[in-house]
Amino acid sequence: MDLNLTPLFAPEGVVVIGASRQAGKLGAAMARSLAPFPGARALVNARRPDPAEGVYASVAEAAAYLEGRLDLAVLCVPAPGCAEALAEAAAAGCRAALVCSGGFGEAGPEGEEYADELRRVARETGIRLLGPNTSGFFAPHLGLTASFVPAAGQLPAGDIAVVAASGGVNHALSFDLVAAGNGISLGVGIGAGLDVTAADVLEHLAEDDRTTAVALHLETVPDGPRLVAAVRRVAAAKPVVALVVGRSDIGDFARSHTGALATSWRTTRAALRQAGAVVVDDERELVDALTALSRIRLRPQLAPGLGIVTAQAGPGLLLADRAGTDGIPVPELSTTTRRALSELLPPLTYQRNPVDTGRPAETFDRVLATTAADPAVVLLAVYALTEPDSVDLASAAQAAGLGADSPAVVVVGGLPEDVTEQRARLHKAGVPALTGPAAAANAVRALVRDARGRALRGEAGEMSPALGGEAHASSPVPAGPLDEDAAKTFLAGLGIRTPDRVACDDRAQAHQALRRLGGPVAVKVLDAAILHKTEIGGVHLGVRTAEELDVALDAIGPDRRYLVEAMAPAGVDLVLGVRRVPVFGPVVLAGLGGTAAEALADVAIRLAPLPVTEAATMPDELAARALLDGWRGGPVLDRAEFGRVAATLAAALAASPRTAEIEINPLRLTADGLIALDAVIVPMPTVPMPTVPTPTVPTPTKENDHA
Repeated sequence: MDLNLTPLFAPEGVVVIGASRQAGKLGAAMARSLAPFPGARALVNARRPDPAEGVYASVAEAAAYLEGRLDLAVLCVPAPGCAEALAEAAAAGCRAALVCSGGFGEAGPEGEEYADELRRVARETGIRLLGPNTSGFFAPHLGLTASFVPAAGQLPAGDIAVVAASGGVNHALSFDLVAAGNGISLGVGIGAGLDVTAADVLEHLAEDDRTTAVALHLETVPDGPRLVAAVRRVAAAKPVVALVVGRSDIGDFARSHTGALATSWRTTRAALRQAGAVVVDDERELVDALTALSRIRLRPQLAPGLGIVTAQAGPGLLLADRAGTDGIPVPELSTTTRRALSELLPPLTYQRNPVDTGRPAETFDRVLATTAADPAVVLLAVYALTEPDSVDLASAAQAAGLGADSPAVVVVGGLPEDVTEQRARLHKAGVPALTGPAAAANAVRALVRDARGRALRGEAGEMSPALGGEAHASSPVPAGPLDEDAAKTFLAGLGIRTPDRVACDDRAQAHQALRRLGGPVAVKVLDAAILHKTEIGGVHLGVRTAEELDVALDAIGPDRRYLVEAMAPAGVDLVLGVRRVPVFGPVVLAGLGGTAAEALADVAIRLAPLPVTEAATMPDELAARALLDGWRGGPVLDRAEFGRVAATLAAALAASPRTAEIEINPLRLTADGLIALDAVIVPMPTVPMPTVPTPTVPTPTKENDHA
C-alpha cells in the first residue's frame, strides 16, 4: 500500500460519487463544499448523469472528460454500496478516498461486513481510505474543503494542523483555534479509521512545511507503538499537543494494582508524553497551548524561569499563583535588573518579579526588554489592558524585541474589537497573544512542559549525571506459578533487596524460623494461588512469641505452607510494577503503594524498555513526591536507586515472554533504601491477551500484605 497521503490531502482533482441536487443530501453538501476547489472537479450520479453540467455516470467517464487527474474520490453513498464505489474509483485511477457515511462497525454484524469489504478493496487496490464515520477534512491553503460542514470553507489558512479521532471534534477544535487568532494548515477527522489512522496523518505532517504545530485528539489507539513512533518523529521537529478521551474508563482488566492503574487513558497519556507530546486536560488548554507553541518554542531545559510584567497587579498575581501551582520558577530578578527597572518605574511599584508597572507609560517597552534580559528569565508573561492613550501594547512588544529570540506570551484585555486588533498585530510579530490570565497560564505551562520534556529526552544533554547507572542484568522468570517466597527470591537475584524470611512447610518449621529470625515477624500464608492474602486472614504482623505464632498459624489454618519474615523498618510505601498491556505492550508504573493505591491513583507510567535515567524521573511526577524527600524527618528516595530497580524490572519482563506482570507492592522506602515487602509475578494467560484498544480500571483487588 502506498504510504503517501498527498493524493488524499493535496489532490490534483476530486470526484464526488453520489452527488445530488437535493439540498439535504450528503452528496449535495459535499458538492457545494468542494465547488471552490481550483483543481479538477467532477460529480458522479449514475441515475441522473448530465455531462453538460459536470455530472457523469461513472468515475471512468468523468476521468475521460477531464484534463486533470482525479486523485481523490469522495463517497457519498450508503454503506452497502461503498465497497463497490471504492473499487470503481480505484479502477478509474483514484489513489485516495473519503467515506463519510455511517452504518459500518457501529451498526452491528451487518455493518461490520460492509467495513470488511471496504478494508478488502483498500488492501487489494492500494487506494488510501479516510473514514468512514467522519465529516471529512479541509486544507484551507489549497481551497480544499472535503467536509459537509459549510462553515469549514471559511476557515483561514494558517500553520496549525488538527488530527482528531472525531470529525466533529476536528471542526470544533479548528473553529476554536481560529477564534483564538490562529489559522489551519490541515484539519482531519479520522472517523472509524479503517485504513488511514492518526499515525498515518502525523507521518504526513512531519514532512509538511506549512505546519508548525499539531493538535492531536485521541479516543482509541489501534497500534500503540506506531502512534508513539509517529508522535516522536513529529515532536522532534514541531510541537504536538495531545488531548486523550477516556479519563473515567471502568471495567475488569487486571488482578493487581498495576493493571488497575494502567488504564488506557493513563497509559496513552504517558506514552504520548514520553514520545514528546504536550498532553493537556481539555480543549481550552489545547487551544491556548497551540496558540503559543505554534509561534515560539523554548530551548530544551529543565527549569526555565518565568518573568512576569503586569500593568495591573491583580492579574499578575493570578499568573504568578498559577505558575507556582504548575511548578514553574518565578525567580527574583537580579540586582542589576532591579536597578535598571527603578529608573523606569515609579518608586512604589513592585519590581522583584512579578514586575508591577502601575498604569503603563512610555517606558513600558523598556520595562519589557529589561525584564526579559534578566539572566534568570527564559520566558516573559505580560498582562495589560488596551489603553491607546497610555501604551500601544503591540508596538511596545515589538520595540522590546519580543518574539522567537526573546520568548513571551502577552495577555491583552479590553473590548473585543480592540483585543482582536492588538492580537492580530502581536501574532504577526510572532508573539502569542491570549485573552486572560488563565489562558496565558495554560500557554506558559505548555511551553515549559515542552522544554522540560525535550531536556529529559536528552535533546539538550542536561540530564544530571548523578542519575546514571545501569539496570541489573536480567534473567527470565522461572516457569510456573510463583509464590511470594519464590517471587522475592527472583527479585533478590536481580539485586533488589528483600527481607530475611523462611518458607515453612509446617508449624514446626515456622517455630524454628521465629527462633532464627527473632521477633517481630510477619507470618503469611504461602500459596501461589492466593493473591489476596489479607482478605482471607492470611497475614499476621508483629508476631514476637511462640504463643503469638501459634495464634497466627491457627488463624491461617492447617495443612498450609507459611512464610515467616522479618518485619521491615517504617517508611513510605510505593507500588512499582511492569506489565504487558494491550495496544502499547510493556509498561512501567510507579505510585504510592499499599491498599490505597487505586483510590489515590497517584501514578507515573512509562513505556518499556526504558533507561535508568528515564525511570529515575518517575517519582518526581507524583503529587505525593514530598513524602519521598524527607517529609518530617522521613527517608529520602535515592532517584538513581529507584531508576535502577524500575529499569531492572522492565528488563526482567522483556526477558520473560511467558510473564504478564511483575509487581512489588509495597516497595518500601526506608532509611536504608528500598526494600520489596511483597511481590506478585503473574504468568501470561493460557488464552491470548485481549487486543481491544481500551483496557480499563477494575475494582481494587490486592491488599497491602506487610506493615
